[in-house]
Amino acid sequence: MDELTRDRGAFFGSIMATANHLLWADTLWMNRFDPSVAPPAVEASEHTRLHQTIGSWAADRFRLDGKIRFWADGVKAVDIMGDMSWYASTAGREFTAPITSCIMQFFNHQTHHRGQMHAMITAVGQKAPVTDVVLMPEEG
Repeated sequence: MDELTRDRGAFFGSIMATANHLLWADTLWMNRFDPSVAPPAVEASEHTRLHQTIGSWAADRFRLDGKIRFWADGVKAVDIMGDMSWYASTAGREFTAPITSCIMQFFNHQTHHRGQMHAMITAVGQKAPVTDVVLMPEEG
């Protein structure tokens, strides 16, 4: 766990804090897209401390990834027309943006932070997970 929580100079410091931030943000966006998905379990100020152990984080990440896949499989063209509005407590204000832009933000944000984690894991000397979609086991 020490390697996961060591500050590596990334925006959120450690691998674990970055992983927690990403899971927290993904949960928040999924709640906005599909209110049947519960909002994050902690307030924005605690987002990097969502989970204390990699085991509980991995279980929550697995569950949320399943919800994301289920949601994405069911999205229809009509579902992504128009704007969506939400209040962002981190910015302290209301936002309105095209739904398509929000979906792009959701996946782009994942790509950004997953890349950071990949670099940090590699820097520790560990083998990082496969990130090339066409090389992932479920695609082969």
